[in-house]
Amino acid sequence: MKSWLRHPGLAAGALLTASVIAAALLSLVWTPYAPAAIDIAAKLQPPSAAHALGTDSLGRDIVSELLAGARSSLLVGLVAVAIGLVVGVALGAVAAARRGWLDEVLQRVADLGFAFPALLTAILLGAVYGPGLACAIVAIGLFNIPVFFRVTRGAAIAVWARDYVTAARAAGKGPLAITIDHVLPNIAAPLIVQATVSFATAILAEAALSYLGLGTQPPQPSWGRMLAEAQSMLFQAPWLALWPGLAIMATVLGLNLLGDGLRDRLDPKLTSRR
Repeated sequence: MKSWLRHPGLAAGALLTASVIAAALLSLVWTPYAPAAIDIAAKLQPPSAAHALGTDSLGRDIVSELLAGARSSLLVGLVAVAIGLVVGVALGAVAAARRGWLDEVLQRVADLGFAFPALLTAILLGAVYGPGLACAIVAIGLFNIPVFFRVTRGAAIAVWARDYVTAARAAGKGPLAITIDHVLPNIAAPLIVQATVSFATAILAEAALSYLGLGTQPPQPSWGRMLAEAQSMLFQAPWLALWPGLAIMATVLGLNLLGDGLRDRLDPKLTSRR
């Protein structure tokens, strides 16, 4: 308990993130109304006993849409980060272990990946396969690969220079065994921190893609699409933009605080200064 009190940012980030995860899990079994249920007679109602956060232009309950939207956002973030983590870490570990021409080739491929941000990739994929949730996941996941590649390669090269790795090589261990036994465990901390930061970025990217019509498609709720639909009614029904905006802000803030807190906890240099 005392360790958490020494890191209020970490505690706040964990609480916000846990709340969003709880909302997404709750939406799997219960929402006040069906998220896609249309009730024109109840459209644009302000917050009331029947609809705690009001209704949208089609009479859909905002609370139900927010709960279901949390599920979509977390799904995109989780899968996109998993794609970047698995592929990026594998390529970064290979580059650090082999070095030479293979390292140079992988670095140039990573540089090329940075030239295609998630939005541009989503536009290209949407033009070929049509917009949708899968399009957003693939676009964001592809952009995450060079991010995790850079983090993994830089941290792994530092580990390969350690004396215990030199001793392991002298003992006859091969690159694969050293990577699994020594490199990956010692670079887990920066990868965990990067995963939380990338998760927040993925949620922002999904909201932006849905706002532009390239991400989650109707009738599946999305925070970004809720903002897009609220844009034309900001003065008539401002709560339509307020609630999804706050949901995105709270989720991204929570993940960033969690990432900063984990960095402080897991980085031995920062720990030794306190």
